Amino acid sequence: MNRSTPRAACLLALVFAASLLPACGSDGPAPTTKTDKPATTPTNPPRPAGARTAAQPAASSATLVSSSELRERALEVIEDASRSASPEVRANAVEAAGMAARRCESIIASGLKDDNVGVRSVAAMAAGRARIDALAPALNPMLLDSSPFVRGAAIMGLARMNKPVDQSPLSTMLLSDSSPRVRAHAAFCLGEIGNVSALGLLRQAARASVPRASDTEIKLMQLQISEAMVKLRDESMVQSIRAALYPSRPEELEATALAVQILGQVRDKGSSGAMIHLAETKDAAGRPLPAEIRLGIAGALAKLGSPEGGFIADEFVGDQNPLLRAQAAAVYGEIGGQASLARLGALLSDPDERVRISAARGVLTALTGGRAQAE
Repeated sequence: MNRSTPRAACLLALVFAASLLPACGSDGPAPTTKTDKPATTPTNPPRPAGARTAAQPAASSATLVSSSELRERALEVIEDASRSASPEVRANAVEAAGMAARRCESIIASGLKDDNVGVRSVAAMAAGRARIDALAPALNPMLLDSSPFVRGAAIMGLARMNKPVDQSPLSTMLLSDSSPRVRAHAAFCLGEIGNVSALGLLRQAARASVPRASDTEIKLMQLQISEAMVKLRDESMVQSIRAALYPSRPEELEATALAVQILGQVRDKGSSGAMIHLAETKDAAGRPLPAEIRLGIAGALAKLGSPEGGFIADEFVGDQNPLLRAQAAAVYGEIGGQASLARLGALLSDPDERVRISAARGVLTALTGGRAQAE
């Protein structure tokens, strides 16, 4: 998978919604909960629960920072990242800005005019989720954008603002587009809009064929369709998402990573046991699953109210790979609490801007419980 492709719930969900924020490429966003393709082996060996590296400060009176000061630092990081030369970082900044949408409205507004398709898509979704009515006029021209990802995001954004908008183009994308990524994006948007009348359309899409699409592309698309149906209160589709937790071949790991994120997003507590077992699974050589999947599990479990996976984030918070550090930051944001905030405070000064923006979003998530704030 191309690391520069976003998934919007993450917005577009975002290399990173339940784990990291989404990355963006010039070809447009992939649908939102998807992570980067897992590596074949984890970078570090397992570390006992509670272990810390030098990059992981303990939650002591010397390291604890007031919530207000930490929030201000996070907002400064978001503002800086919104001016990054990297579209991936700008998209992540716009998505993080949605956590404090009124304070960061100008960042979202700038994202709507960004040259990058992924950034524009993320911004349209962020504006809609935060229901920033003042940005509705800027979304209307995006309905004619050259990119189906932007058009779909604009429809979703306006619908979430309860503005009149023709949603039929999403139906066309979902059933007729030649790209499974576009179809998956349309499904995601329909799930975010929340109109239960779309269930029949989504069921039809789940049965439709996509000529020339690979098995992996089809599986990822079907997972997005299932997620949308669960959001529209068809609980029967949870089972199909859980089934992806059991990969039988290495090429199925990407679908497993996506399924983990989705189950966290839809708050499926019934999958907790399976995810815990998956995190402990080792191959014939005694190696655990790829780091990205294990970190995704830790984040998903935290969303379900089980912070026990925090030791997995502890393994990778000091890793040489900045994407793993960024994913660890996202996990700490989901876990919350003073110890996580202390770690996030340190990560706000990470040398890599991708880690800093993930930490900034983590701070806002930890302080708000994942709910966007008006101020």
